[in-house]
Amino acid sequence: MTTAHPSLSPDEIERLKAPARRERIYRILSYFSPLLLLLLWEVAAQVALIDRRFFPPPSAIAGTAWQMIASLELFDHIGATLRRVWVGYAMGAIPGVLLGLILGLSAPARRVLGPIFAALYPVPKIAILPLILLIFGVGDASKFVVIAIGVFFLMFYNTLGGVMQIPQIYLDVARNAGATKFQTFRRVALPSALPSIFTGLKLAAGSSFIIIAAAEFLGARSGVGFFIWASWQTFAVSRMFVGIVVISAMGYLTILALEALERHFVPWAKH
Repeated sequence: MTTAHPSLSPDEIERLKAPARRERIYRILSYFSPLLLLLLWEVAAQVALIDRRFFPPPSAIAGTAWQMIASLELFDHIGATLRRVWVGYAMGAIPGVLLGLILGLSAPARRVLGPIFAALYPVPKIAILPLILLIFGVGDASKFVVIAIGVFFLMFYNTLGGVMQIPQIYLDVARNAGATKFQTFRRVALPSALPSIFTGLKLAAGSSFIIIAAAEFLGARSGVGFFIWASWQTFAVSRMFVGIVVISAMGYLTILALEALERHFVPWAKH
């Protein structure tokens, strides 16, 4: 004997479909909202609602960007900035993760070293750039160091927070099962902290491009930050906007790449 299920009315079907339809509309709007902003900017510049000297229309900025791409000038600056960011990022992220894991698992180490990191963290990283330039010179080494310092603290505190949030029962089970400290580190602490580590990686990526832009303002002869500063000095506003858009796009694409890695390595995390 089977039980017949009552059929849904058209109104009920529409109510069930409504959330998916709204989500599809929001996704489409998210794709086109930047284009709408550019269109409004272009129209406002063409009809003189905004001062073209300070806000040139996107069409003029695109034309300048194309000239720089054709001459390969833009790629030279992008390459210099990316090299500095990647090296400094690795220099800060690796020790930040390792120390965050170690201090998260070791209460004595946390009590001894924690206050030192807490005292150093609030110091503005750009404020110590003149000191770093004195020590390491105006070459790439100073850029690596200032980025590494900024990345280190973000990675350290995010990793430490991830380890501190591990339920104590996980560590107790590992200990009772006879796991060594290294096994606990690799099998329990690191996987549990991975969501927080990837959060730190994304925050550090954004901060790296902010720091490198400021560092290249002061002590560089190449890079997107240097290019923005040099354009401002010569009042080449279109070229300056090209640099701003390029460094924004570089940061955005880096974060997208990290999110793709997070989905691959941390499939259990909420995205």
